[in-house]
Amino acid sequence: MKPDQSQKPPLSKWVDKLLGWLVAPHLREEVLGDIHERYARRVQRLGERKARLTYWREVLAYARPSFITRKPSPYSTPSYTDMLRNYLKIAFRNLIKQKGYSFINIAGLSVGMAVAMLIGLWIHHEYSYDKFLPDYQQLYQVRRNFNSNGDTLTFTTTSLKLADALRYQIPEVEQVAESDHMGSHGLKVGDKKIYLNGAQIGGDFLQMFQYPLVEGKASLALKDPYSIVLTESTAKALFGSENPMGKIVRFDNQNDLKVTGILKDLPTNSSLQFNYLVPFSYYEATVNNVRMDRSGSFGNNGYQIFVKLKPGASYAQVSNKIALIQHTERNNSNAMNSVVILQPLQNWHLYSTYQNGKETGGFIEYIRMFSVIGILVVLIACINFVNLTTARSARRAKEVGVRKSVGSQRQQLIGQFLIESFLLTVVAFLFSLLLMQILLPAFNSLTESQIAIPYTTAGFWMAVLGCLLITALLAGSLPAFYLSSFQPVKVLKGTMQVGKAASLPRKVLVVAQFSCSIALILSAIIVFKQIQHAKNRPTGYDVNRLLMTNMNLELSQNFTVLKDELIKNGIAEQVSQSSSPATDIWWHSDLDKWPGKNAGETVELGVILVAKDYFKTVGMTLAQGRDFSGENDTTSVIFNEAAIKRFRLPNPIGQLITWQGKPLRIVGVAKNALMQSPFTKADPTMFVCTSFPLNVLLYRISPRLTTQEALSKMTALFNTYNPSYAYSYQFADESYAAKFKQESLIGKLAGIFAGLAIFISCLGLFGLASFMAERRTKEIGVRKVLGASILNVWGLLSKEFVYLVGIAFLIATPVAYYLLSNWLQKYEYRTEMSWWIFALTGLGAMVVTLLTVSFQSIKAALLNPVKSLKME
Repeated sequence: MKPDQSQKPPLSKWVDKLLGWLVAPHLREEVLGDIHERYARRVQRLGERKARLTYWREVLAYARPSFITRKPSPYSTPSYTDMLRNYLKIAFRNLIKQKGYSFINIAGLSVGMAVAMLIGLWIHHEYSYDKFLPDYQQLYQVRRNFNSNGDTLTFTTTSLKLADALRYQIPEVEQVAESDHMGSHGLKVGDKKIYLNGAQIGGDFLQMFQYPLVEGKASLALKDPYSIVLTESTAKALFGSENPMGKIVRFDNQNDLKVTGILKDLPTNSSLQFNYLVPFSYYEATVNNVRMDRSGSFGNNGYQIFVKLKPGASYAQVSNKIALIQHTERNNSNAMNSVVILQPLQNWHLYSTYQNGKETGGFIEYIRMFSVIGILVVLIACINFVNLTTARSARRAKEVGVRKSVGSQRQQLIGQFLIESFLLTVVAFLFSLLLMQILLPAFNSLTESQIAIPYTTAGFWMAVLGCLLITALLAGSLPAFYLSSFQPVKVLKGTMQVGKAASLPRKVLVVAQFSCSIALILSAIIVFKQIQHAKNRPTGYDVNRLLMTNMNLELSQNFTVLKDELIKNGIAEQVSQSSSPATDIWWHSDLDKWPGKNAGETVELGVILVAKDYFKTVGMTLAQGRDFSGENDTTSVIFNEAAIKRFRLPNPIGQLITWQGKPLRIVGVAKNALMQSPFTKADPTMFVCTSFPLNVLLYRISPRLTTQEALSKMTALFNTYNPSYAYSYQFADESYAAKFKQESLIGKLAGIFAGLAIFISCLGLFGLASFMAERRTKEIGVRKVLGASILNVWGLLSKEFVYLVGIAFLIATPVAYYLLSNWLQKYEYRTEMSWWIFALTGLGAMVVTLLTVSFQSIKAALLNPVKSLKME
């Protein structure tokens, strides 16, 4: 019997609820009806109080198994796992059923995710520089901001006096290590000779920079001036499998050094790269000038200084104390115009550009640029998924209608479509891992890094999971909300029409996709053009077949006879030496006086000490005056055109200048040469002749010999006149080409990623063209019956895509122009962004678009109209 609401006991609502919960559902209605009816009769017969007591007794009496036991439901109740399994099953069936579209989606996403992960790993590698060192936050390099007539120039060269001032005057500084500029030296053990880069560095260095030591102690390894610390690979090259500790290495064929430590080989993400360490005290003990510089002035800037601050101390605390620490030498214009600053170790790799004395950029700009590119490539791939899914939405409309009719909620449908998106993303991720594993060796070779996929790192998988979820949401959200919005009545009645407005978001996404791709292509072309522009710039000297070898004592002693042998035997046509290589300037200095100098005016110019025949050897020409007459022409000086312009000298020949207290007469003006950056103006430079041994031997191979023949003969000659060292050399053209290394890498990466972006975009376009041709099969058949040609059908199917790509080009052009103009501004010598580059890019994008959609258009146009009409 149904419960009568009027017969309910007034104070027992919660008792009714208890009874409803206690009694099995199939008995609940009957039990409640009976107990309420009996209660009403007892109230009339026995009174309310007794009726209530009886009511309570009967409620308790129902607590029996026969009333509590539930009857099994004839209908199954699906759990969440059942629903999930069902969603996955449907998603998998859709993947199999629509092989072509699944392939396009998975291929696009795989490539996009592989690109994004490669960029991500590369960025992580670049950010990881030096962070493997304990206390890296407390390590700094000392720099100088030099005021040159209002322009602030930042240098890493500092003085030994400054090192001592920081060591003894700044309480927050815990340790200081001075260093040379880490050049090459000869190491010899028995008959084994190697020539490698190393550092002569302060004794506290290994306690500050805690590179892992395999043998020895950091506090003792560099204490003895005649000691040396080797890396593992250097030790193996010299001693093979023997234990090198305590053994002797002949250093520069001058002194024997005892091996006091073995370092693990430095990782590629270390800013400092060296193969051995020699105590700086050895440098001071064996080179008089270094020893004198220790007690010299702040102006003797020829060294590097590294400092470690005490725990808890920050740069902000010491910046004011060290800034003017050199301003005690009132008569030293170099010291008085310099402000001392520190650059943290963690910024060395990414921030190398200083403007107005502050770090403003460097490699970090490219890191940011490629971060954006990685995101754009994934977005372009996601747009393919969104477009293809929404375009084919009509085919799943009935499924949505049926599901809604049998009770599915909209959020359940959204969940289903998002799970499909996630499944597709996971499959694409697995393929992207495979693709990345295949491409990684080539990528490492290109970027000169040793990046590996960190399969065993939890952080990597957490990042991957996060990216998977974001990608699945980006790709699946719009289709999920769009498909789940269908009204079941319209769908099942067949009255639902997908209007033109429904395709508008798809068109917008295609335009966005191609805008990004065209902008990336324009960027790659401009970067490539800028590199070529600088490469084609006249260098001012001839780098072809010009070789450079670092001098040493033995080579200096045998220089004259070696030069004679090289020329007499027809191996070299010119030989000379200088204080800097042909492709660099190692020394900058100021002039004391020059004609027309204003009071307080300074000029920072490069200084190159040269020997006889320097200009002939490097192929530099003189615009005015004469060459040095010989090695004893030490009272003459030659400037380049940039220096003469800087001095404002209309008739420089014969004028007197004073440099380091010594009067010099200008005898010639050399044409400008690009010895430093090929992207900037030529540095003002002075050339001074000297008879003393210099740093670099320069020699040009004779045109009568091939390079291999010349190298073979030169190896024999160098082994005769420089037997203590392994013969080493560097081609000037390779050294000059290395100046483009960073820009070349960026250009190659930009080109590759732009190509992949346009490939992914075309994949999506191919899928859309295929869908449109399939949807309009009947229309094409009718048109052909009525006389339409193949060209008409091709134009019908292609014009929409051409229209969209044209809009994308109009959007991408001004954006790319603005961004690339800003990028080019950082180069003093830069290319122009000619109009034809943009026109050619637009034309190329149009051609690629037509090629992509033409396959489907022509395929549809060639279809027999009878079959087309039957298919519908």
